[in-house]
Amino acid sequence: MITPMRVFVLIFNARTENEGIHTIRVGDRNKILMFESEDDATRFSLLLEAQDFPAPTPEPIDAEEIKEFCESAGYEWEIVPENSPLIEKVPEINVEETDWQPDASKEDTDQYTRPNQQLEEPELSDSELDNIRRKLEGLL
Repeated sequence: MITPMRVFVLIFNARTENEGIHTIRVGDRNKILMFESEDDATRFSLLLEAQDFPAPTPEPIDAEEIKEFCESAGYEWEIVPENSPLIEKVPEINVEETDWQPDASKEDTDQYTRPNQQLEEPELSDSELDNIRRKLEGLL
């Protein structure tokens, strides 16, 4: 019997009717990052929060379940190995509108909509972001 591979994904509003999964935009496609390490998922979550993202929660899940979800939703997926340099490369631009909204009602979450593809510029300079990253890493 094959043991399922447990990975960690970032979930907004975890364990509620209004859950949303964090994706990154690659061209015109969404990609879900599957972290092998909970510590790496937590670090990535903190870096997102430092960029004024709502704080996602790392949640353990079977990798095959995420792969099936990605196939059904037209998403891509990527396994992030433990201590990958990708952890430090949080995208510095975010979509203006997400599929998940922190104040959406259940009716709003029943339909899937694509995010707006327009991007907004970061409000912090690279040196300010690097400083925040160093401080957050010091907390871990």
